[in-house]
Amino acid sequence: MTDKTNPPGKPAKDGAGLEEARLRQQAIGVKLRHMFDEVVNEPVPDEFLDILRRADERSGGGGA
Repeated sequence: MTDKTNPPGKPAKDGAGLEEARLRQQAIGVKLRHMFDEVVNEPVPDEFLDILRRADERSGGGGA
């Protein structure tokens, strides 16, 4: 007989496999958080700030 719970080409998900998957997901999460932090901490280019100021002026929001 064949094992119907584990189709061919798909490895069994035992405890070690699940732990490996969790560790992989955790490592991906750490790297994504690091990348996000780098992007958030980058300075905003002056040209972009000028565009935002002009848009605020046109919409009448002018201000803080």
